[in-house]
Amino acid sequence: MTTPVLPTEVSVVNVGLPLFADAIRDQGRPVTQVDWRIPAGGDLQLVAALARLYGPRAAAIDEANAEVARRLDQGAPKLVGIEPALGALPGVDDRTVIHSGPAIDWADMCDPLRRSVRAAAMAEGWARTPAAVDDLIARDRVHLEPANLHAAVVPMASAIGPSAPMFVVEDGASGVRAFSSMNQGPGETAWFGRETPAAVERLVFLRDVAAPLLAQCLEAAGPLDVFTLAAQGLAMGDDLHMRTQATTNLLLRTLLPHLMALDDPRRADLGRFLSANHLFFLNIAMAGAKALTLWAEQVQGSSIVTTMARNGTTYGVRLAGDDRWFVTASPPIGQALYYPGQGPESSAPDIGDSAVLELMGLGGAAAAASPAVAAFVGGSMRDAVAATESMERICAARSTRFKLPILDFRGSPLAVDVRKVVELGITPKVNTGILHAFDGSGQVGAGVAEAPIACFRAALLDLDCR
Repeated sequence: MTTPVLPTEVSVVNVGLPLFADAIRDQGRPVTQVDWRIPAGGDLQLVAALARLYGPRAAAIDEANAEVARRLDQGAPKLVGIEPALGALPGVDDRTVIHSGPAIDWADMCDPLRRSVRAAAMAEGWARTPAAVDDLIARDRVHLEPANLHAAVVPMASAIGPSAPMFVVEDGASGVRAFSSMNQGPGETAWFGRETPAAVERLVFLRDVAAPLLAQCLEAAGPLDVFTLAAQGLAMGDDLHMRTQATTNLLLRTLLPHLMALDDPRRADLGRFLSANHLFFLNIAMAGAKALTLWAEQVQGSSIVTTMARNGTTYGVRLAGDDRWFVTASPPIGQALYYPGQGPESSAPDIGDSAVLELMGLGGAAAAASPAVAAFVGGSMRDAVAATESMERICAARSTRFKLPILDFRGSPLAVDVRKVVELGITPKVNTGILHAFDGSGQVGAGVAEAPIACFRAALLDLDCR
């Protein structure tokens, strides 16, 4: 009988709980940690659904996903004009106010969104006071509908009336058009949940001054390729969600000669507004993303998420080829930096349609591109890279146009696959602003919100039943 000889050198691969790997590492021995956990948290119904969606149905789903990813990656949305919501947006009438997120009743709206609705109605001239707007809504004289229902997206607590100017973006490959409101800028503004005279005045300024002058500039400049500008801005430190400063500057450089050529004394007012609005490109990028997700939605049988939106009360997602919403409570914003005197106790839950950018490989997916965003995800560029790599784990593709310099110009993660989200328990992280929950004082900070897993699980189970 041979006496067994134990090895004198041991290398360990630990699968699962990192506690065991830490113990070996503390003893000075080499160890490789494999981050593995039970799929879908061990939920048997979800595991069975994943087995079918990754098993017998995988080939058909993967084929559909490849087409969705192609459309998201290769579509070329162009900014072609500025038009009032009434007449531009399908299905909007002269008493409609559109808002961010899934559909919601007035009684269930969060405080910032209610205030924004009031400001929009007052800018339309329907009422002079917030209380009078409440009366109109109670008598069903104002129709409240989600922007996504009308091929549009609006950021934060935006609520937009029928006369409000909308950016018009068209994808040349598909002919799909999408829309977004004009960014209202910083300070006392309705998209931050303000209903003050100054907030109403800003909406009127955008409609009566900014929109007509910028429309002339765009007509002179010709259609602008939205994502060519965005790709340049990404290489200059933008994530195209929390930070759009570089891309906004590129846009203004393009428009400046045409603005200066206008024979209109109001151009100086517009110039001052634009020079102080570093987020001006945000809404244009959102409209571009919406155009491509609308095109992607035409693909049947895919597991790719094409809508992700929040109204400050609920959070909803939709999959390509399906117009049904899967909705759960909107979460608080976990990783955050607050203004002095503010904190989680005064913060509204996650809000806005701008999460469409994360579905395009921007925002949280492109955190590694932006040193400014790193402060919100841990404080170092290593943390920003980790945020992008987390998104890579739940995406089906990489962008061929949005390149990340710090990752050797690797494409940003693109096309969130609901199967991977549920399997791994990792949800998209969304870069966003934070609004005061109840006093109408506006923005109180910024941070990164994690999408709630419940709506993705519901979407997966529905996909399994189709």
